[in-house]
Amino acid sequence: MDYLLVLVAGLFAGTLGGIVGTGSSLVLMPILVVMFGPRQAVPIMAVAAITGNLGRVLAWRREIDWRACGAYCVTAVPGAVLGARLLLAIPPGVVETALGAFFLALIPVRRWLARRAFRVSLVHLMLLGAPLGVLTGVVVSTGPLTVPLFTFYGLERGAFLGTEAASSLGMYAAKAVTFRVLGALPLEVLLHGLAVGATLMAGSFAGRVVVLRMSAHAYRSLIDALMAVSGMALLWTAWR
Repeated sequence: MDYLLVLVAGLFAGTLGGIVGTGSSLVLMPILVVMFGPRQAVPIMAVAAITGNLGRVLAWRREIDWRACGAYCVTAVPGAVLGARLLLAIPPGVVETALGAFFLALIPVRRWLARRAFRVSLVHLMLLGAPLGVLTGVVVSTGPLTVPLFTFYGLERGAFLGTEAASSLGMYAAKAVTFRVLGALPLEVLLHGLAVGATLMAGSFAGRVVVLRMSAHAYRSLIDALMAVSGMALLWTAWR
């Protein structure tokens, strides 16, 4: 029954990620921590995220902006490797508190910048990739940060979901390899991650059906709601 719960939650989380581009880890991490403990839950989620993002890449492969993906990954992938190594050196709760407050503050800022037609360039993607890559290595997910980054670049719905997923794929792969090298990803944990990731991939295709039926305005409102939930969840995790 425990494994069935994880698989059902994975399908729901994959569908959520397939709609908004992030949020899978918010659903799955509490369950994974209870089942496997925090030390195994992080590498399991890293492996599952690879498969889940691969599902979104396949679902939206024709709309991916590969130039934006490449510019971001040039610095984000090395940053993720560094972040994974720093994971054990940072006091618990510090990063989560900072990110949670930042996510909540970013909601009105994102709307204010959108009204002024603010746009991010390929150079901005490259410069911001490094710090976001480090954060991705340290915390479970920085999806709420990459969401406004790629939307400010001008991507929406399918193009955003596919490009963000392709970029995240490189970071999570680098993070998983680093865990493997450091001995934190034994075969059993790898198999757990692949099993959870399979449900995330299935959910990615289910999310595509929903996205195609949503208006642009409804999609932007959903993104803001996700950022609010993400910010409050991170603050709760840090303060509990």
